[in-house]
Amino acid sequence: MGLLDKFRRMNNRVCPWWLCHSFDNPLRRLFHEPERLLAPYVKTGMTAVDIGCGMGYFTIGLARLAGPEGKVIAVDLQQKMLDALARRARRAGLADRIVLHRCRKNSLGVDGPADFVLVFWMAHEVPDKSRFFREIAALLKPGGRMLLAEPKFHVAKKSFTRTLAACGEAGFRIVKEPAIFLSRAALLERD
Repeated sequence: MGLLDKFRRMNNRVCPWWLCHSFDNPLRRLFHEPERLLAPYVKTGMTAVDIGCGMGYFTIGLARLAGPEGKVIAVDLQQKMLDALARRARRAGLADRIVLHRCRKNSLGVDGPADFVLVFWMAHEVPDKSRFFREIAALLKPGGRMLLAEPKFHVAKKSFTRTLAACGEAGFRIVKEPAIFLSRAALLERD
């Protein structure tokens, strides 16, 4: 069994903390530079939520974009991820803008209101997508936006289409489908 097959078999499983080092590295900045990718969606003073934040690859960039008046709620299931993010945030001088939140397997447990939510390469790990996207819709302000991206090498187009349908059922509409390297992506807005 090849590496690609192993990734596909991990569907609906949480990415182990030790594997995140392969996604969260300086080389990735060549094609997923956080601030460039997220600048169209996050402005100074906003509250953003990074769901499945891992070790903070996007969280740090979100905190810079939100500025001193904004905040980022970094949500992950694994404490080791949040601990690594806390260290990184302190080193970057951004710890005061980032709220760490450990969710449960069946609930985010995050209170809003938020302006923006990032769900990057992790929705395929969620067993109950309908509930997941309803929770996100509940924490977003009316007109709030969510950027959803899934890895093309792991999530088939048909599966992504089903995920978008779950978003629609939760009260989201697709605003656009931005081109993100190696990803299937949609920018969605809460009604």
